[in-house]
Amino acid sequence: SPQLLSGRWEQLYENPWTVPNLLSMARIGLAPILGYLIIEENFNVALGVFALAGITDLLDGFIARNWANQKSALGSALDPLADKILISILYISLTCANLIPVPLTSMIILRDITLIAAVFYVRYKTLPPPKTLSRYFNPCYVTAQLKPTFISKVNTVVQLILVAASLAAPVFNYVDNVYLQTLWCITAFTTTASAYSYYHYGRKTVQVLNDK
Repeated sequence: SPQLLSGRWEQLYENPWTVPNLLSMARIGLAPILGYLIIEENFNVALGVFALAGITDLLDGFIARNWANQKSALGSALDPLADKILISILYISLTCANLIPVPLTSMIILRDITLIAAVFYVRYKTLPPPKTLSRYFNPCYVTAQLKPTFISKVNTVVQLILVAASLAAPVFNYVDNVYLQTLWCITAFTTTASAYSYYHYGRKTVQVLNDK
């Protein structure tokens, strides 16, 4: 009935203005700044801004884990989304600066686009009727939660390590170092393994919150 659907809809309502969510949004805001600094080859400042972005990532996770009223299903989606936006912009700009090879960046971007498309599809399938645009894009109502696989978490760490190493390379003069090239191969492997893990586990990585 309409009343029942409305009641279920209200139960899915969340306050989006939590500290972790604000920190995730700040990280998204820092992404284009980092991209600009890298394109301009201002690697010293870029390293500092990247460290700041890393601090926001650590803080939002710490706060969400230790304060129950700061934890949300929206945050569980916003945090990895912020990581993906940051990583995508960093890899594209570092590739433009000839610090990361084009095939590796293409692989990472393709994986992230596929994941984001899957999230949009799950959002549509789990949205209670009526499926209006205002409801679909309202971040206060969360209908599903994506649970990252273990290898996906490892992959994010590896990708960020490569970013840090690549940013530091022109500062400390080790651009053509064999260890950096080895890190490219490791990142390619973890990215492929992560993409396969989402394909393999499929539905197990999605928790539908209104499936009652």
